[in-house]
Amino acid sequence: MIIINNETAFTVEDTLFVFALDSEAGKVFDHTNKITTGIGKVNAAIELTKAILKNKPKLIVNLGSAGGIGFHKGEIICCTQFIQRDMDARGLGFKKFETPLSNIPIILENGLKMDNLPEGICGSGDSFEMNHINTEYNVIDMEAYPLALIARRENIPFLCLKYISDDAGSDAADDWSVQVHLASEAFKKILFKDFI
Repeated sequence: MIIINNETAFTVEDTLFVFALDSEAGKVFDHTNKITTGIGKVNAAIELTKAILKNKPKLIVNLGSAGGIGFHKGEIICCTQFIQRDMDARGLGFKKFETPLSNIPIILENGLKMDNLPEGICGSGDSFEMNHINTEYNVIDMEAYPLALIARRENIPFLCLKYISDDAGSDAADDWSVQVHLASEAFKKILFKDFI
């Protein structure tokens, strides 16, 4: 069972685990319904849509590495709010991060809260952020926003856990390349603690 909180749990068999890269999943998730989408929002959206049609999951769990501001390397953050950090149509009179004419709020709220984990606001974009200056989000990734949006539109419960690999600063690329391989074991301790 995947125990989210005192009131919510799902079987592993009914859960779809979504990673951007195999290196984030390691061997830990080989026994599960797992997909790797590739990097970026478009790849994530395409692969999740195909997997929903094929697997019809009762829970979608997005796991991956991320930059984090105000968190420590190796910490797991539960994201329940999402921003499309590279959406910028201010030149057309829209607000920063607002998707024009979409009726989607700037901060997309979707996601289950997992007991005993800190929460974060995830900014997703098609760039590897190394000079973080935005205060609107404190977790930085490249895939979670479209996954959260699709899960909401398909009315499938969504859990997003991010392993903090770097601080989105000047050393982010070097930090990420070391930390990404540690993510799967950290997720295992949280999600599969009954099997350890």
